[in-house]
Amino acid sequence: MTHAVIHKSGAVRAAANMPHYTAAYAQLDWEVFRSWLDYLPGGALNIAHEAVDRHVAHGRGHHEALRWLGKAGERRSYTYAELKTETDRFARLLANLGVGKGARIFAMLGRVPELYIAALGTLKAGAVFCPLYSAFGPEPVRARMAIGEAEVLITSPRDYARKVAGVRGDIPGLNHVLLTGGTTDIPADTIDLAAALADTPAEFETVLTRPDDMALLHFTSGTTGRPKGAVHVHEAVAAHNATGVIALDLHADDIYWCTADPGWVTGTSYGIIAPLTAGVTMLVDEAEFDVNRWYDTLERERVTVWYTAPTAIRLLMKAGAALPRARDLSRLRFMASVGEPLNPEAVIWSNTVFAKPFHDNWWQTETGGIMIANYAAMDVRPGSMGKPLPGVVAGILDVSETDTRPIDAPLQAGHLALRPGWPSIFRSYLNEEARYAACFRDGWYLTGDLAMRDDDGYYWFVGRADDVIKSAGHLIGPFEVESALMEHPAVAEAAVIGIPDERAGEVVKAFVTLRAGHTASAQLQKELLGYARQRLGPAIAPRQIDIADDLPRTRSGKIMRRLLKARELGLPEGDLSTLEKPA
Repeated sequence: MTHAVIHKSGAVRAAANMPHYTAAYAQLDWEVFRSWLDYLPGGALNIAHEAVDRHVAHGRGHHEALRWLGKAGERRSYTYAELKTETDRFARLLANLGVGKGARIFAMLGRVPELYIAALGTLKAGAVFCPLYSAFGPEPVRARMAIGEAEVLITSPRDYARKVAGVRGDIPGLNHVLLTGGTTDIPADTIDLAAALADTPAEFETVLTRPDDMALLHFTSGTTGRPKGAVHVHEAVAAHNATGVIALDLHADDIYWCTADPGWVTGTSYGIIAPLTAGVTMLVDEAEFDVNRWYDTLERERVTVWYTAPTAIRLLMKAGAALPRARDLSRLRFMASVGEPLNPEAVIWSNTVFAKPFHDNWWQTETGGIMIANYAAMDVRPGSMGKPLPGVVAGILDVSETDTRPIDAPLQAGHLALRPGWPSIFRSYLNEEARYAACFRDGWYLTGDLAMRDDDGYYWFVGRADDVIKSAGHLIGPFEVESALMEHPAVAEAAVIGIPDERAGEVVKAFVTLRAGHTASAQLQKELLGYARQRLGPAIAPRQIDIADDLPRTRSGKIMRRLLKARELGLPEGDLSTLEKPA
């Protein structure tokens, strides 16, 4: 098996933060990366201090930290000194509300300045930042805030009215709701955030959190059961900082644009923490994807490092090469991809159109940061995830119910696994010890992904080992969608799979059976699609729903999503010995 290679020039290698991968992998480790941080007195470590305050202390307070572009053409800019002031003010507001160390602060906002100030102010106060997708419907919002024991929610008046007000009674610990937008018409049991901050002094001393104190709570879905809350600690900043410098090649004079949704882990790890710890200017665009707007932004804002998703790259490819070639993108020096495997065609296309490739990388909510990447100074093999970060030990394993065995043969698929020990590894699934323990075996963290490694140490993604659906970078658990569908009075059972989609990678398709007294019809299908969209939000709801007479299941009663997917895509059905009956 051979792979195309995109070679880098010597000039690019010389400019990279990590000029030689092999030497760096031998010399760098997590103790070195920890030494890149400042820390606080007594060995305390706080993400917000490393991301904001230390730059002010080192005389870079005048440097632009956050450049915000509103969807209607507004612009706002914050220096590191100004960002320190505003995050101090938010932390003081939390303290004035009686919210202290360890409290869970949820944010359901789009890409607006209040989100970034709230995230950093929350961490500065020693509280736990918990982002939510703004596209979630009422049920996913309620479930996550209940599991996470939310004490504070920051959101818009519109989203509060549509998604939270009706379920607030199910979240008994939710004591404070802070509404953005400066509206005068707010419910009596909420707080106008802008007005509250205007009355709050910007005086706060960062809480001396320990490296292993909880800092971030990110929710991820599995194939069964409720959403899982992955717990990350303040020490994760060592990985955020190191990967920003090495995997994204961030320099202090960069203008960096991460397009990730702020409700996704990337929107926190690489849309807030990594770029700010590196001292760059972080560009934030409130608007959703638009081809012309994106190219205009890259040119006008003189973006140097760009981190985006394969879904967006595919849309750019579809729009053609004329648009980027008509603009001056000469400042753009490094491009990276995140969220799902990047197809080889996209890497080759970008190298042709931009004269540089997109650099794919691999990581998960549970790893907290980039683990495997294509680096600035390393030749890119289109379709490959790249090589492990210095300090990361990866392996391909043959995993059985009782044993794990390393696979040393090149290009043989197995379970992708990592040796624990990196600082951004998740420390638990909140209140679910058994689910957390099941992720580890024989000294390895089992990622749930299948991969293979070639002769030169490049890793290649094969697929998920379970049924999680990855749509436009979002991980969607079938169980959550199925449960919502089954709340409809016509639905008896539901099964959900992912099917290929040119734009999103995968989209959700559902199969349902009906309760007695209900008849399949196009009108009912339309009703179910609308019901699911209202309950779950557009990011999670099925795009297609088929009404079936029966669903294939095992003798133990488990619906075989694998078989549904194989039949949908015309793939081999595999072992059918566990089927209850032919379907």
